[in-house]
Amino acid sequence: MTRTKFLCDARRIVERNACITAVLVLLFAVSGPAGAGEQISGAVPNPGSDLWRAVREGPPPGGGTSQVQGIGSTTLIAEGGEQWRIARQQYVIPWGGWLMAGVLGLILVFHLIRKSPERFDGSSGQIQRLAVYERILHWFLAGLFIFLSLTGLTLLLGRFLLLPLLGPAAFGAIASACKEGHNLFGPMFIVALVLFILRFVSRNWYARGDMTWMAKAGGMLGGEKPSAGFFNAGEKLLFWAVVLGGVALCASGVILVFPQFGQSRELMQAMMLVHGVAAVGMIAFVFGHIYLATAGVPGSLSAMNTGKVDADWARAHHDRWYRECEEKGLIEKQQG
Repeated sequence: MTRTKFLCDARRIVERNACITAVLVLLFAVSGPAGAGEQISGAVPNPGSDLWRAVREGPPPGGGTSQVQGIGSTTLIAEGGEQWRIARQQYVIPWGGWLMAGVLGLILVFHLIRKSPERFDGSSGQIQRLAVYERILHWFLAGLFIFLSLTGLTLLLGRFLLLPLLGPAAFGAIASACKEGHNLFGPMFIVALVLFILRFVSRNWYARGDMTWMAKAGGMLGGEKPSAGFFNAGEKLLFWAVVLGGVALCASGVILVFPQFGQSRELMQAMMLVHGVAAVGMIAFVFGHIYLATAGVPGSLSAMNTGKVDADWARAHHDRWYRECEEKGLIEKQQG
């Protein structure tokens, strides 16, 4: 190749590249970040407007083409994701945190201002209240719920409460462990909930006196204790809160943990909100249950520990059930 020919070829390459560069610069100036959906002037349309509008609106009616197969694989920009993020961070997380803190605060205030609850020494004898299987089932469900609550709250609130304290590395390890543990034990909660419902549902239907019990708040606010059967209206309310909240948790959890069923991104976003709201609501209910089963109504916890309760406790809080046990001779008198 001669020197003259080499120079001519080099000049043509430079001129061609210069033309390509000029075209790219012009396109960038027309449709670049200065406004992908705007016009350069009133007379010249932005050639990128139609492109970005189509991207935001999703695939055409006839369907798009993608090497990735699955629901929503042809959607390049999911605008619903931003709405979900806003709902989660501006509503579910702050309001959920305030709800749980508010319930704990109300319980503390109520405990401080109420008169000392009645206590029983067991001298009147004992009554068998719950069978071994029922106690095992209760603690199995309660243990799973506590574990799932702690891991779930870590994932929900940890970014705001734990990350600044622990740092990214430590919090990342904890969050990863919580996610795996939550997904692993979640299906076990479904089994426990189904067994719990089957065992206790027959005792938690509405019965005579339940509305009166609710109107008097079980006598917690003063006055004579209203009549109650094996379960009072407050315990029945907790049972159905656990059932409805648990079903919502289980259904939404299955959709979130098993995306291979073909559910859409929008459905999973909605189920994550449902999962968070149901979890926070159940945790708030359980705060009240724990208080009433311990300091709120002394003597109640023995039913879940030993299966037996004091006879005077039964007469005071479940008088109709106590009379049934008395008629059947089920009261175990104290020896000596």
